[in-house]
Amino acid sequence: MLLHGPLEEPVSSSCVVMLHCSATSRISTLMPLLQIGRPMSFQPVRQVHAEAHRGARKRSSSPRLSTSTAVVGFTAASLATLAVANHLLARKAERDNPPAGRFLNVDGVRLHYVERGSGAPVVLLHGNGSMIQDFETSGLVELAAQKHRVIVFDRPGYGHSDRPRNRIWAAEAQADLIQDALVQLGIKRATVLGHSWGCLVAVALARKYPDLVGGLVLASGYYYPSTRLDVAVMAVPAVPVVGDVIRYTISPILSRLAWPLLMRKIFGPQPVPKKFAGFPKAMAVRPSQLRASAAESALMLPDALAARDTYSTLRMPVAIIAGADDRLVDAEDQSARLHEDIPHSSLQRVDGAGHMIHQTATEAVMSAIEIVTSPHNEVV
Repeated sequence: MLLHGPLEEPVSSSCVVMLHCSATSRISTLMPLLQIGRPMSFQPVRQVHAEAHRGARKRSSSPRLSTSTAVVGFTAASLATLAVANHLLARKAERDNPPAGRFLNVDGVRLHYVERGSGAPVVLLHGNGSMIQDFETSGLVELAAQKHRVIVFDRPGYGHSDRPRNRIWAAEAQADLIQDALVQLGIKRATVLGHSWGCLVAVALARKYPDLVGGLVLASGYYYPSTRLDVAVMAVPAVPVVGDVIRYTISPILSRLAWPLLMRKIFGPQPVPKKFAGFPKAMAVRPSQLRASAAESALMLPDALAARDTYSTLRMPVAIIAGADDRLVDAEDQSARLHEDIPHSSLQRVDGAGHMIHQTATEAVMSAIEIVTSPHNEVV
């Protein structure tokens, strides 16, 4: 029988005796519920209900806990699957695009480079997110190799070059690496061309090793600090720990999805040329290369801050070339201003050209190289 509440009448002693006679075996169970001469109280029953209610609440919360656990487990499994898939895609990209050149071991860094032609050395340094194939598909390597010994490097972390984590690969650190590599190659003096972020490395190389750099060609460069949202977004994968997770999971997918938009931005207003189809996109979206790209995005502002007061100290011939319609870097704020800070430099704005000027105005870039390497161009 279920007891739902207190009785209204008191229980007498005779009732207890009768209960004892008829239900001796149950008295120990009922005694806590009986109070002689007083109304019967059923406080323990209320406690039973309370405990039952608490149990029900626990049972009602357990599905939510189970759901949360399932979501966390599914997310972790999905991220792990993405990481494995991106790793396999990266290895496939490297198999499909084997090294086209040779390697140097420079201060513990395995540096990949391509060498073409003979004559006075010309060194090409690519921009952020790029690699040797950018210059090769442009046709600039082939043009320059007709008269020059052309050296093209995969900068640290790009293409097939290593990017050890034991140092910060700012422009000056990369300049030191390139200088050591050129010494190994027996090059004592060279014309150095930088494109985009590669301009920061080229300028650092010229500033630190003026006897090595006989001339500078700076194409679509970034030289002065400015506020750029795209730089902040691209730098996110450089954040320790969190950045590693992002780079190995969602960044490669997002990069593939954003690729057409990015190409329109850097090539615009001109269309992407057919020759650029030879550029290995699969190599560019590997987690390792995305790490290098993110790190350099984070270093753009500090490197530009460190260099902005040193440009006037450059004494070698300097040719500055930029697309007048660059949608990524403002040619007036950057290239035109640099020309003012280096009075002996030359400046060429190419109408209708965007950021990838070496791809869309290859002949103009080659002309800038010839201007700097001309024997009539004396050092100021």
